[in-house]
Amino acid sequence: MSAYIQLEDKFRDIGRLQDIEAVASWDEACLMPRGGARGRGESMAALAGLIHEKCSDPEIGELLNRARGQRDLSDWQLANLMNIERAWTEAIALPGELVRAYTHATVHAEQVWREARAANDWQMVAPALDTVVNLARQRADALAAQMGLSRYDALLDSYEADLRVDHIQPLFSELKAYLPGLLDRVLGAQAEPLPLVGPFPVEQQRALCEDAMHVLGFDFERGRFDVSHHPFCGGVPDDTRITTRYDERSFLESLMAICHETGHALYQQGLPVAWRNQPVGESLGAAVHESQSLLMELQVCRSREFIEFMAPKIRTHFAQAVSPQWSSDNLYAHATRVARGYIRVDADEITYPLHVILRFEMEQLLLNGELAVKDLPDAWDSSMKHTLGLSTAGNDADGCMQDVHWFAGLFGYFPTYTLGAVGAAQWFAAAQAECPEIKPEIALGNLEPLLTWLRRSIHDQGRKQSMQALLTQVTGETLNTRAFKAHLESRYLS
Repeated sequence: MSAYIQLEDKFRDIGRLQDIEAVASWDEACLMPRGGARGRGESMAALAGLIHEKCSDPEIGELLNRARGQRDLSDWQLANLMNIERAWTEAIALPGELVRAYTHATVHAEQVWREARAANDWQMVAPALDTVVNLARQRADALAAQMGLSRYDALLDSYEADLRVDHIQPLFSELKAYLPGLLDRVLGAQAEPLPLVGPFPVEQQRALCEDAMHVLGFDFERGRFDVSHHPFCGGVPDDTRITTRYDERSFLESLMAICHETGHALYQQGLPVAWRNQPVGESLGAAVHESQSLLMELQVCRSREFIEFMAPKIRTHFAQAVSPQWSSDNLYAHATRVARGYIRVDADEITYPLHVILRFEMEQLLLNGELAVKDLPDAWDSSMKHTLGLSTAGNDADGCMQDVHWFAGLFGYFPTYTLGAVGAAQWFAAAQAECPEIKPEIALGNLEPLLTWLRRSIHDQGRKQSMQALLTQVTGETLNTRAFKAHLESRYLS
């Protein structure tokens, strides 16, 4: 048996363990009783330790040395070999004890966060987050030493291969300079929509979300839909789990959250079947994953075409007759309403990048030791005042506690949201140029032309090449803000 085939066998077993880890993580977020937190943390830490042990097996290094000399490998196999080497390099950088400690600490912190946020009690969760941040620094240092990178770049690389602060900073500086002026122009021109008065019962919201999932193409035979404290997509390609959360005062938040998560799910369900449980068969990275969710949420589901198609379904669930507030025009005005707000996940597409840039800047300070966890609420309040003119003093639930990411140890993930929004505009522009029927078909509730294009151009490509290489292949350009700016100007000022 060749060295390469032996590597495939080893990573097939690792991939199956990672599948179990993914579903167990979903269960912890959605179904696990509060009393199970300690035991689940220990179990997840043990599973993470086992996966790490298998990934860092010295025999993998020996097989890699032999496999590099094989001349009979296909393009896919060569790409898989490169991704296996990347996974092994990351694994050998991290001590097993640190992997287990980090998993245990993040499971614990996430559980405490749920109670603390509901009670707006920063002091309850601050010690748990302090532990996570200290371990994140150790993890970043270990990876940085192995890869010759800074702390933050080492963590970025875990989410999007070869992504660096030097790539992000120019894009974010450009948006940080551009968006406040655009925001003022849009707020000055925007008319207030007619109010949509609730309550909107959860069961009816759920039924509407399921309607939207069917329209978008979610495969319910290979996935399910649940509730969690924070909307997310988890599971694996053939067992994809997505969630939303509900507020009976408004239905648009849950609907748009599920449109976003369905975008993630469609990508996951569309990954190449032939490369299941191999590194090359995984999603390309977090920024590309976010580009798929944001393409569905922003480019498709907040479009006039989609809202006009969904308007009768919305009225079926919440209104018994057509009236001005339930017209497609008024629903579209709500779906594209721009406002300064506290909550990232509820933000419009103009203010959303400003929320992300705040977190990008702050987590670098946390990781570099320039910002202590105890000072996070005040720093957040100061940044929100400067960025969006809002104060979170005394309201940490809607400030530094609003996102689960840091408590779950996801440092370096936040910038991928805005990189995803920028990429989504590029993908969608390229799709329309190649298939002009996409928007007219969306107006008819037919997403098949778009989904076929996404499957062929992005989903089925797995991790065969880098994000920038795939963008260049599909759109003719590397990541840039031109399409994103054009989209915002067209939607909000034309």
